[in-house]
Amino acid sequence: MPKTPYFRLPLRFSGIGLLLFAGLQFVRPELRNPPVSAEIQAPPEVKAIFKHSCYNCHSNETELAWFDRIVPAYWIVSRDVRRARAHLNFSEIAALPEEQQKLALFDAFNQIRLGAMPLPSYRAAHPNSAITAEQLAILRSYLAPRSQEPPATVSEVHAADREYVRWIEDNATVRSVQNTLGGVPFHPEYKTWKQIGSTERIENNTIRVVLGNEVAVKAIADNRINPWPDGATIGKVTWHEQPNPDGVVEAGQFVQVELMIRDHEKYRATAGWGWGRWIGMDLKPDGQTLDFANTHCVDCHHAVERNDYVFTMPIKNQQGGAR
Repeated sequence: MPKTPYFRLPLRFSGIGLLLFAGLQFVRPELRNPPVSAEIQAPPEVKAIFKHSCYNCHSNETELAWFDRIVPAYWIVSRDVRRARAHLNFSEIAALPEEQQKLALFDAFNQIRLGAMPLPSYRAAHPNSAITAEQLAILRSYLAPRSQEPPATVSEVHAADREYVRWIEDNATVRSVQNTLGGVPFHPEYKTWKQIGSTERIENNTIRVVLGNEVAVKAIADNRINPWPDGATIGKVTWHEQPNPDGVVEAGQFVQVELMIRDHEKYRATAGWGWGRWIGMDLKPDGQTLDFANTHCVDCHHAVERNDYVFTMPIKNQQGGAR
């Protein structure tokens, strides 16, 4: 039997490759556009930014470019769209409570501000999706207007003071606090940790004190925070801002405690961190599903993946100027 000439082998393999490529075009999960049920209500200039840069992934009005329809690109795009809609869907967000809408949109704003959204890979293929500095300023003005809240009354200040005293006194009380649904434990000793930073959420008028356990504080001193060592635990305590009658902003009503616990092996599925949130003075664990940490915490902190998923910028200032 005569051998196939060598120059024909590349042609044969190319032909097989083309047949496989053509066949794969029929292997595609359906990406539907469900009806728009509760579209975001926003000023025209704000909505125009969302439509231009976000709707293709974060709405039920996805319009794929021709090159996004070709497998294997289609597989990646359809997966990203499903994940994006699950995290934030502009076609359904108006059905959420107003406070929940604000939090979701402000998280999205932070993702944009830090360069994580639109996804760098998406921006590379769709350069027109990038959001300009001027557009970012419009979004900031819309999402975080400086409201002139009236000062709290004397009785409201006293009520907040009583709650704060109760919060302090609870430090010596043995309490049984439930783990999160994902099994992340509460650490009641967090009140004894050192402060390593503070943040403010101007979209919902809250202030947050960031604390670190001994392992975290030592990691900061040793400049070992990217990645953080196992055992490092970061706590974030949130209070509502409350202007007193003199106009001075103080801690008002207690909101929640959040913990990030570093254990690369135990929490491998959630970027090496255990994420927990306990709400109110009764410290009720947040999260209704086992996937809560991935869909709410990791997705949000993905914007600072290069900082080992930690947002707290003031930590950097305690490293002797290290970058």
